[in-house]
Amino acid sequence: MLVKRIILLFFRDKANVFFSLLAVLIIIGLYILFLGDMMEGALQAQLGFYSDRIGITMSSILLGGMVAVTSITSCMGALGISVEDKEIAAKDFLTSPAPRRKITFGYIFGSASIGFIMTTISLLLCLVYIVMNGGSFPGVTDLARLLLTVVLSVLCGNAMVYFMSVFIKTQNAFSAVSTVLGTLIGFLMGIYVPIGQMPAGVQWVIKCFPMSHAGSMFRQLLADGELSDLFAGAPPEVLQNFRELFGVVYTYGDYTTGFWFSAAVLAVTTIVFFALSLLVTHTRKMG
Repeated sequence: MLVKRIILLFFRDKANVFFSLLAVLIIIGLYILFLGDMMEGALQAQLGFYSDRIGITMSSILLGGMVAVTSITSCMGALGISVEDKEIAAKDFLTSPAPRRKITFGYIFGSASIGFIMTTISLLLCLVYIVMNGGSFPGVTDLARLLLTVVLSVLCGNAMVYFMSVFIKTQNAFSAVSTVLGTLIGFLMGIYVPIGQMPAGVQWVIKCFPMSHAGSMFRQLLADGELSDLFAGAPPEVLQNFRELFGVVYTYGDYTTGFWFSAAVLAVTTIVFFALSLLVTHTRKMG
């Protein structure tokens, strides 16, 4: 019942839905204004020639990051309900016959369900855009990996935001933190500025931010095919440098990440943050 309540409250509040997607809308707006031209210029400079596939390739890279952003901001909007309950109805929950564990899992599953719905819709819209603009629809294997990425990115984003929310007692404080995180998420995902153009220290922060691996996984699945075609006649290191520049893959010394490495990062992060959240919520009083 708590899961159903959270879903109904979230979608009933149109303002909450809007603000949970605000970071995504900002990314789209910036892409239309200048990010698109900047990214396409960077790809053309790497290629050394113009191709009519440049636009859809760069759109796929941006859309991959955008879907990853949706997976964390939608969970953040949903978990605002748990903070509001903590502020207003904590005593009612504490005196209810429902076990504390059941209440905790209700909030976790409720926000994760919203994250799955919003991220899946976002991914489907991205795929429609890519196909309508001349891109190819993913094959069965890539579709399965996209669904797996949605699941892992939502669970990881939900776990991290839920852990943050257990320390916040008021809706105003949560809104302030959400605003800051929503602003930073575009940089942490390497969307506003290509990761390879940032200072080395900032690049390491991004590489160590678990959710950035969700962006890497989506970019690999949505854009790698186009990139391979565009760089078909270039030396392998040119393609590799470009993939690193835009966060399609990350490098740690001589090691270059792949899909399953990033998937493991998301899975481990999910387990760690949910375990920490359960430990905190079961060792102190709500509110």
